[in-house]
Amino acid sequence: MAVELHETIFIAKQERHKTLFLNYRNLNTFPIELLKDEGLQFLERLYMKRNSLTTLPDNLAQKLPNLIELYLPSNNIVIIPEAIGNLARLQSLDLSDNVLHHLCSDIGRIRSLRHLRLYNNQLKHLPSEIGLLQELETLDVSMNQLRSLPHQLSSCASLQTLTVDHNLLRHIPRQLCWLRQLNQLSMAANQLSFLPLDLGRSRELQFIFVDSNVDLRALPSYLYNKVIGCSGCGRSAGVVESGVDKQPYDALAGLPVEVKVLASEMDNVVSLEELAKRSLHHIYQQPTELDLLPPTSLPKNLLDLLQFPLGHCHHCSQAMFTSIYPKLFPLRDTLLAGVHRRTTVNFVAYCCSSHCLRNFDLN
Repeated sequence: MAVELHETIFIAKQERHKTLFLNYRNLNTFPIELLKDEGLQFLERLYMKRNSLTTLPDNLAQKLPNLIELYLPSNNIVIIPEAIGNLARLQSLDLSDNVLHHLCSDIGRIRSLRHLRLYNNQLKHLPSEIGLLQELETLDVSMNQLRSLPHQLSSCASLQTLTVDHNLLRHIPRQLCWLRQLNQLSMAANQLSFLPLDLGRSRELQFIFVDSNVDLRALPSYLYNKVIGCSGCGRSAGVVESGVDKQPYDALAGLPVEVKVLASEMDNVVSLEELAKRSLHHIYQQPTELDLLPPTSLPKNLLDLLQFPLGHCHHCSQAMFTSIYPKLFPLRDTLLAGVHRRTTVNFVAYCCSSHCLRNFDLN
């Protein structure tokens, strides 16, 4: 096996191969032949699937500086060195089916990265620096132990597919609703009980999968005309056998703490706090009007809220902050009832006033 490996790498060096396959070689360490002398300066794609590697060499970028694709699934990699950030040309990194406990913050230095696959590891969190990956198009962190996602993911402006199935997520950051290129979002088999009010507001987002989140009983009405997967949702102990919630608004369990008023059609007056925040939001969204403001600064938490409101009215698109007017449409009563049978979820229209609530039509 060692002779064959040596010969394979020798030929790759001699013939200046751009692609090298070292899959199924039972390698415990990174081949020293790849790191000798000047390395393989011309190599662009390295495949090392199903070996027994536990880490990567610190000088990988120095010896293989032109790597575009690095595939290392099904190894025993526990940690990747900070030097991974030196792979300036890397576009695709696959570390699926390893035993990663930690993803170093230097991953954010690989600005050319487009595809990052971390499926089936033991990650408990993602570094905030992942938001620096402006070119990232695909991120798969399924089958880990994530309890939350960094809101900085909303800075990954090119992200098209985000897969976080089989984790321990109880919520997702509402900032993700601002990913304008996101086309597919899969969050099946987590512990979600609530989804951001604006999820699905982007026209680009067409595929949303939340199957097997048993405590999830509310889907934003924006998702009604999308391709959704919600099998097994709404089947926790709080739902009676008939599939009908004990209380209509049990479906809204898990609302963000910022929600102070859950209003109804009879509530015709919006709170002063809500009106004030809507006005500030309008001002801060209009740069030409900033000169009219007094030279004072608002607290950071308020500025963050003004930048990322709880959501926007599903009828008129008015930003909302502390008061919402929800209107429920049980899925079993919609045209989708025949498609989604193993679920008891409701579509919910989140409105900004009693007027919008009365006039909202799901169809």
